[in-house]
This record gives sequence, structure tokens and C-alpha cells, in this order.
Amino acid sequence: MAEASAGDPITGLKWTHKSLAKLQATLAAQGYRLSQPTLSRLLYERDYSLRVNHKRVAGKQAPGRDQQFTYIVRWRRVYLRRHWPVISVDTKKSELIGNFKNAGQEWRQHRREVSMYDFRNSATGKAIPYGIYDVGHNQGYVSVGTSHDTPAFAVASIRAWWLAVGQMVYPGQTHFLIQADGGGSNGHRRRLWKVHLQALADEFALIITVTHYPTGASKWNLIEHRMFNLLSANWAGKPLDSYETVLNYIRTTTSTTGFRCQARLDTTLYPTGVTVTDEEFACLSLRPHRRFPHWNYTIYPRMPGEPDD
Repeated sequence: MAEASAGDPITGLKWTHKSLAKLQATLAAQGYRLSQPTLSRLLYERDYSLRVNHKRVAGKQAPGRDQQFTYIVRWRRVYLRRHWPVISVDTKKSELIGNFKNAGQEWRQHRREVSMYDFRNSATGKAIPYGIYDVGHNQGYVSVGTSHDTPAFAVASIRAWWLAVGQMVYPGQTHFLIQADGGGSNGHRRRLWKVHLQALADEFALIITVTHYPTGASKWNLIEHRMFNLLSANWAGKPLDSYETVLNYIRTTTSTTGFRCQARLDTTLYPTGVTVTDEEFACLSLRPHRRFPHWNYTIYPRMPGEPDD
């Protein structure tokens, strides 16, 4: 076992890269005949255990990571105390539309038969859920796209939420806080994300503040464990065979804390590869914060007559 063993020097747990069948064959060649259950028991007695990979190694952390977490929480508390809108946003994993296997289990009298292969060309399309979680009201909103996850799609989803929900639950409010991941369609390096946010600020005369989570810290985004986990649990083990099925599972997602979720289908074609010139970016009314300006900034509405109005 020594040559095929590995272990944790802290906890003392050990594991082997050999299967029970290989161990059985090796011992048989040495004159020992043992059943696999006996082998399993002997391994446990020697502190060996079956283990799976566990995502815990964060790798190199971004400088200022912990301070940014504190900054994010501080801004969130200030806005919630003033009853200003605070939304946590992100794109959920895209799903193929078709009679495909979906991870998870469900109570059924008979198992459901699904396609053996989940090839992209066998799918009706793909669903790209962009979520908006209203922190103050514990409510969700999902825009299900059908083309590409782009900054234009992300901001269009936020705009749809503001028109359908935000303006009604936050009447007359002009300050708006968005808390987002550091990458993806709403990443802090995406110029197009900021360009479309500027258009949103201009259209509704909003002062939009954005605070991004550091790289590798997306799992701390509130939407992940207050909304997306509920959606995944609601459709676990169920094939997403149509867009209406996806929307229905989102709309029927609830929690014991009062969470509810709305959903819409966005069939707009969002092109990829759109670039923003330095001149266009310079026209934005964007002011970085003094604290981690690459992660935190505020976009002000431009007055009539300003560039790109």
C-alpha cells in the first residue's frame, strides 16, 4: 500500500489510488485470498477512506480581497438602511433545452427516460438565466436569454427588472446599488457593461453604484446562496425540455423565508465581439471610488446635451 498511498498530514486521513479489485488481485498473487468487503473493512481500520475532490483551494488571492468584502457589506448596509434598491446579479449556468438528463433526484413511481446523449446539436436551444436578486425584499427576477451572455444582455435584464418590479417597489428612488462578480458579462473589466449601465442611468435618471466581488470570490455573491441554489433544487432531476418548462420552474421556486421569483424569456439576439473605443469610454459619467477603484465605481446620469445623449 505504501507506494499507492496518499494522505493529509493535518488530519491523518489516507487514501489509495488502487481499487479493491486491484488490491484483491495483488494479494492473491502473494497467496492471500480476501473478499472485497473484507478488504474494505481492513482499509477503514487503517484510516483509509473513500474521498472525492473538494473545491477548497482558492489559489492566489487578489490583493485587498478581505478589505473589499468589508467594503461591499458596508455599502449594502447603508443602502438597505435608507431603503434604497440593492440587487445582487449574476448569470447562472446555461442549460440545454431538450429531453436531457438533469442532475439531481425527484420522487417518482417510475424513472423518467431521457436522451442517452446531450449533444448541443440535439437541443432545441439553450437557456441563459441572468438573475437579479433584490436583497431588501428577498425577491428574485430571472431573464432567460436564448443567444449569448453579453454585457448588453446583462444590463437589458436589469432594465427589465427595473421596469417590471424596481420602479414599483422603490418609487421615486434615484440611487441604485448593484453587487456583481468580478468577471463574466458583468465583470469589472468589461467596458461594454459600463457603457450599457450609463445608458440605463441616463434613461431613468439613476445614480448607479457598482461594487464587484474580487476574482475567485463569486460564491460569496448573495444571489448564489439565496436564489440560484433554490432554482437548482426546484428543477433537480427534471429535464428542461422547453423554455416554458424553465420559466415555470423559476416562477414556482419558493422558500420558507418568503422568497418568490419572476421570470421572462428574452429572445433578443445579442452579438458578441462588440468593442468600445477610448473616445466612447471617455464620454461616460463614471467616477471610480478611492477605495479599490477597479472594483468600485458610480455612474451618474448625463444631463441633456452631454456627449452621446
